[in-house]
Amino acid sequence: MRISARADYAVRAALQLAACQDDGPLKAEAIADAQEIPHKFLEGILNDMRRGGLVLSQRGGNGGYRLARPAAGISIADVIRVVEGPLVSVRGVRPPELAYSGPAESLLPLWIALRANVRQILEGVSLADVARAELPAPVTELAADPAAWTNP
Repeated sequence: MRISARADYAVRAALQLAACQDDGPLKAEAIADAQEIPHKFLEGILNDMRRGGLVLSQRGGNGGYRLARPAAGISIADVIRVVEGPLVSVRGVRPPELAYSGPAESLLPLWIALRANVRQILEGVSLADVARAELPAPVTELAADPAAWTNP
């Protein structure tokens, strides 16, 4: 699985909004500066997040962006899906829509298992978890394994 720059920027922007949730709307420029995200690129991401129901925008001098619901109710998976689509696909196709034959037949359950694990992690972590640096135990346990940090 590859996390695109777009998905990374979207999650970072959402985390900036989560961290400043009580401060009122944040301007796109402030988010871009705080997270070192190209401003024009961020504008497109924020528009996708607005259309996806994750953020609200407000015009005017006191305007900007804010989360549409509490950070605890928005998973990392929610953010990625809004800007990228399905979490796991094979050649742009969702695994349940694939079919293989012969020696490749057992690839389908492998892709399904991969998708299930990715979903379990990303759906189980909220913006609030990351913003508070309180990741769920299964995530911290996986990240604590030294092999997780090495390149095979």
